[in-house]
Amino acid sequence: MNTSSALFYLFSIVLLFAAFRVITARSTVHAALYLVLAFGTASCVWMLLRAEFLAIALVLVYVGAVMVLFLFVVMMLDVDADSVRQGFWKHFPLAGFVGALIALEMALVLMGGFRLTEAPPPDPLLLKHGNSKLLGIEIYTNYLYPLQVAAVLLLVAIIAAIALTLRQRKDSRHTDPSEQVKVKKADRLRIVPMRATVDAPSTPPAPAPGEAQP
Repeated sequence: MNTSSALFYLFSIVLLFAAFRVITARSTVHAALYLVLAFGTASCVWMLLRAEFLAIALVLVYVGAVMVLFLFVVMMLDVDADSVRQGFWKHFPLAGFVGALIALEMALVLMGGFRLTEAPPPDPLLLKHGNSKLLGIEIYTNYLYPLQVAAVLLLVAIIAAIALTLRQRKDSRHTDPSEQVKVKKADRLRIVPMRATVDAPSTPPAPAPGEAQP
């Protein structure tokens, strides 16, 4: 066993342990931290497979942005884990059946990749330019129009999310930006003159009989 194989098995064991703890941890904060560990070890596996772009995208997008946002939201909301776990065993048979079915489908798709007797020869372009550069050339030449269509769809999704957030609801506080711009200092600040009050000095207590005067 060489170094790459040993690292692959090590990262795989850590990844499986972290994924198992994500669904079994009693604390939502601990589950989010285990998910960060799972993403980090998955990126290490991608690096061993020479998929540098996928590895750095997994770290930057999921670990650096999405999971940090999830972690802050979980910590700020203070979710009651006991109420969330209610009815877990009631829906466990259906969830287990769906999970087993998904695992079986993934196994049927991925089993073909484990039947290779020897590694394919490396592509000379890959050795010359690198994985990330070849991926960029492929996207911005042969898949330029699908990339633009995907960008437009994401823009529509962003606009729809903003529109749903800004809609007036009964329990939401709506702010009109145009009214905020028109606000003047006199509308928000009022100076009220007040007469200064000075407390009278307190008189010292009378000395007890037989005590000397200070």
